[in-house]
Amino acid sequence: MQLPVVYQKAKEQVCKIWTTLQPLLTVHVGLASSTTALIVLEQCGKNKGYQERDACGFHPEGACCVLDGPEKIESAINMKTLWKNISVEGIDIILSRDAGRYICDYTYYTSLYYGNGRAAFIHVPPLSESVTAEFLGKALQTIILAMLEQCGEQRE
Repeated sequence: MQLPVVYQKAKEQVCKIWTTLQPLLTVHVGLASSTTALIVLEQCGKNKGYQERDACGFHPEGACCVLDGPEKIESAINMKTLWKNISVEGIDIILSRDAGRYICDYTYYTSLYYGNGRAAFIHVPPLSESVTAEFLGKALQTIILAMLEQCGEQRE
């Protein structure tokens, strides 16, 4: 599902995912346009500091995701363990504890909040000659399967 670059609409879609689909894990993927060949595993989402306006010119009430929500929420997925144990030939994978204060982090925090920590966020580089859609798809499949193993589930 592609989420809009609009805080309120992204939040509504994330809530809908958790209430209607009730997934074991939700994995969000966002574009990190500043990188060229780097996958970033995000460990936590932050609740406050959303001052930048979205595509419709708005920012969230109180500049936060959830009023009175915790300052940050950690993913149930141990990204450090994942990062240490996984490799994808041809691309570097790094660990991060700050997804930025825009739609990516907002979406991640919201999903962690409504999913009780059962969410993950991966920043990916833009497609290029060296990072093709097929290559990136296989890399994400490898990473997501490792996440599911952490959840105690193995799926094809």
